[in-house]
Amino acid sequence: MTFKPLSTLAIAVAALGALALPAHAGKTLDGIKARGQVICGVHTGLAGFSAADSNGKWTGIDVDICRAVAAATLGDGDKVKYVPLVAQARFTALQSGEVDMLSRNTTFTLTRDASLGLSQTAVVYYDGQGFMVPVKSKIKSAKQLKGQTVCVQSGTTTEKNLTDYSKANGLNVKPVVFEKLDAVEGAYFSGRCIAYTTDASGLASVRNKSAKNPADHVILPELISKEPLGPMVRRGDDEWTAIVKWTVYGLLEAEENGVTSANVDDLKANSKDPVVGRILGSTDDTGKLLGLDKEWLARAVKTTGNYGEIFERNVGPKSDLQLPRGLNNLWNKGGIQYAPPIR
Repeated sequence: MTFKPLSTLAIAVAALGALALPAHAGKTLDGIKARGQVICGVHTGLAGFSAADSNGKWTGIDVDICRAVAAATLGDGDKVKYVPLVAQARFTALQSGEVDMLSRNTTFTLTRDASLGLSQTAVVYYDGQGFMVPVKSKIKSAKQLKGQTVCVQSGTTTEKNLTDYSKANGLNVKPVVFEKLDAVEGAYFSGRCIAYTTDASGLASVRNKSAKNPADHVILPELISKEPLGPMVRRGDDEWTAIVKWTVYGLLEAEENGVTSANVDDLKANSKDPVVGRILGSTDDTGKLLGLDKEWLARAVKTTGNYGEIFERNVGPKSDLQLPRGLNNLWNKGGIQYAPPIR
């Protein structure tokens, strides 16, 4: 019995056929659809990123990512259950299946990506670790913290970065470590530490929310680390990883192409731009490749707005935090936010 080799053309046709097949939904998405809810691990309370008001309503950049994913998968951005997690419990909660995704100002690192059984998705916020001190301390630079006490939360990259920075610069900083964020804040504002260190965005949030007079505290100019923050998911469900990742990318692509929460419907009906057509599902059906319907991204953008709308509403110059766009601007506007194309 003899076998004839497949022709190059036959192989190419078979490969293209495989690429055109719709994705299987995956076990995570199957579970989400069965319960009708995305379970999202978030911060216990960090203004601008994830915090609940007195009525239990959650807001923030990380919250909006959860809402966008829920809109894409379930058709409704309100179908989210928020699980507040302290830093030490966040990875265990995701590993154990307590939450479907972790959207909790979490830094992407090699160790976390390679050793926790979790997958990093897309960067939602580029940050860096900084220091906050009282204005009356007259400290102008982190290099002036030699021998000083610094409040820091345990179980975070922040704690490790502080140790590295202190050693590298011969500062002999004295860390004062607490497990919970409110304990760190309380110690700093009561004067137990001369400085407080965390991501610069977190410092701005804490200063705005917890200081009696925000003007009495200054964030020093140095950033001592790279902190790319974004959602994480369990490893082993490639379909779910792709959905979360491409929802973030889609929000960036929407901003770059002028698609907003206000004009989604009009553009879906009238735009002749092929890129906009792919984003909104009016021409290409990208949803079938993710196990979703063709309007998955249109719903996400209509629910939360594009990435720029999310940023401005939660942390931008007109918000309470008043953070500049900086590195989080689009790549063609001076920043480094850059999404692969949806095509």
